[in-house]
Amino acid sequence: MRVLIFFLVFFTVFLRSGHTLHAQQGVVYSDSITAQELEAVIVSATRTQRQMSSLPMPTQFIPQKEIEAINAIRLTDLLDEQTGLITVSDFGGGQGVQMQGLDSQYTLIMIDGVPLIGRSAGTLDLSRVTVGNIKQIEIVRGASSSLYGNEALGGVINIITENPRPGRRSRIDYRAGSLNTHDLRAQYTDKNSVDQWSIFLNRLSSDGYDLVEGDDLRTVEPYVNYTAQVKYEGELNPNTEMKISGRYYHQNQDYTASSSLSGASDINEFNTTLHLSRAPLENWTQEFEFYTTRYKASEFLNNPDGSAFSQSDFDQWFSRPELRLTLATDSSGTWIGGLGLTYEQLKRTDFFGTPEFYAPYGYVQYENQVTKKLNIVAGARYDLHSAYASQFSPKLAARYVLNDKISLKSSLGYGFKTPDFRQLYFDFTNTTAGYTVLGYNAVAVRLPELQAAGNILSVTVPLENFDQPLRPERSLALNLGLDIKFSSRAKWSVNLFRNDIKDLIDTRVIAQKTNGQNVFSYYNVNRVFTQGLETDFTARINPNLKFSAGYQFLIAKDKDAQEAFDAGTVYGRLNPSSPVFRLNSNDYLGLVNRSKHTANAKVFFEWPEWKIDGAFRATYRSAFGLFDTNGNSYLDRYDDLVYPFAIFDFSLNKALGKKFRLGAGIDNLLNYTDPGRLTNLPGRLIYATLTFKTK
Repeated sequence: MRVLIFFLVFFTVFLRSGHTLHAQQGVVYSDSITAQELEAVIVSATRTQRQMSSLPMPTQFIPQKEIEAINAIRLTDLLDEQTGLITVSDFGGGQGVQMQGLDSQYTLIMIDGVPLIGRSAGTLDLSRVTVGNIKQIEIVRGASSSLYGNEALGGVINIITENPRPGRRSRIDYRAGSLNTHDLRAQYTDKNSVDQWSIFLNRLSSDGYDLVEGDDLRTVEPYVNYTAQVKYEGELNPNTEMKISGRYYHQNQDYTASSSLSGASDINEFNTTLHLSRAPLENWTQEFEFYTTRYKASEFLNNPDGSAFSQSDFDQWFSRPELRLTLATDSSGTWIGGLGLTYEQLKRTDFFGTPEFYAPYGYVQYENQVTKKLNIVAGARYDLHSAYASQFSPKLAARYVLNDKISLKSSLGYGFKTPDFRQLYFDFTNTTAGYTVLGYNAVAVRLPELQAAGNILSVTVPLENFDQPLRPERSLALNLGLDIKFSSRAKWSVNLFRNDIKDLIDTRVIAQKTNGQNVFSYYNVNRVFTQGLETDFTARINPNLKFSAGYQFLIAKDKDAQEAFDAGTVYGRLNPSSPVFRLNSNDYLGLVNRSKHTANAKVFFEWPEWKIDGAFRATYRSAFGLFDTNGNSYLDRYDDLVYPFAIFDFSLNKALGKKFRLGAGIDNLLNYTDPGRLTNLPGRLIYATLTFKTK
């Protein structure tokens, strides 16, 4: 009801102002229209259209042409090949992405500027996002809470879907490949002088795969999923432009927990957006946006006789109305401000109650070309919340042009991430192992109940430690960059980064149970930092051949752990039967699942006379550890590590006339796998594609 009232107030304010609609609803902060056509234009970094080369913060851009050249079908296919991004799997099989060494839970994922939800274990599964109708992908590194608030502590990934081109167009893509994988996509668009709309449909199915032979479980079970998206844009009246979009995703997957337990999981997701734009004065734009989404996942397990063993449900709602105002002039730069409210609700099995969050917010940002050589972006956001303390998130970025070839840029920003529903309200007991996990807000009620039932042997953390609210995680992010443009065909960039996180939310034992197991909960304790270097080089050798390469050096460590190693209080062993010995500071490797060195190289080629194009790509990860294997609770050089490895991919496409296109390729050419530890690498995948389009 509160969200509805807020929506009506915003809608009334919006319609009572404004008279004339200008054709252009965004301000392009660039040198000329010609430059805008030739260079990548990004909106995610500042919420205004900016040439990527002019931005003072580190960004990446994946164009549609490269997406089509590599025949990607899911978002994870693309992100793993970008500098500084690593696709990782959580314990539930979902695939998220690390950015600058920060966990996937700290990166905000958006489609057309609105956030995706459904982080059941902190990770947003990116494999559910199809790339069939994507125009471009924009990646902004570093804390972005000054514009986007919660979950943007580490950065932002914005997937922008394609808008129709003039006329009526249709397209059908089909891909078949290893693991009995079938991907079918269909798109229809219509654009005229009055309005435009598009329909996109996708079906993906696979038999899954099994990396570990001899057990009763498959690494990935068979699945089928569907995606549908509809977009419309037109004039609501002569003064108002309206955009409406809706997206629906459904997946059904078999599920096996043991030799005697089997079932299925079912995921349903929808989101819809209403966007209105008006320009009451020259260079003054009003925008109103209302976004709502729901993510629902159900899972069941049955005994061999068909009787129910377990049932779990996850049902999350998210709604957000927002009013934005933009003022842009040549003399005073660009101002953008916004007011909004987010509402979240989650109903979940093994939860303490049905939590709801309300969070009104406001933000303002200023951009200006101070001199011919210097431009700045300064902004801040203030978030209130119904369950935690308010947050103030400032950011300052600047770019200075030394000459026509070299420019310097830097950004300093504050990011935050609120405790999620799981960390506050989880109430779960593993019936097989016997341990219990309680959300921070559930401890004060549930722990005394467990004591009264005679299930608690001892309490190791007193209840008064839970009197104060669990604090949001906070980060200070610094990026220092250098861009060199050797020529119109070659450029190089390097970025130094440092992220300091305070009040990191971790788990700890708060009580021991009479069955010998523990009760766990969450608390603020760790001080974590990630720092390193990112560099990219791109060269267009000739009009038909493009080469790019990227490298990241990363150090990601827990400061408390580093102090323990420095003090000589940590011990390890070579194997379970070897004697224990003291470790020194050089033995500490840092946070799990982080490689010190990662690299990528890509070659995109075309043979116009043969109507052939394709790509060859390679990615590399140095050694990393996934968990402690020698019993000291830290990751050190004597733990069992994943050895360095490289993945090679190849794709080749040929146009047949103006309407057909054939493609083929091999992903993971050398068939690299690590069955016991890397569940997202199924081995060599061979595929073929066929595309038909009317124009």
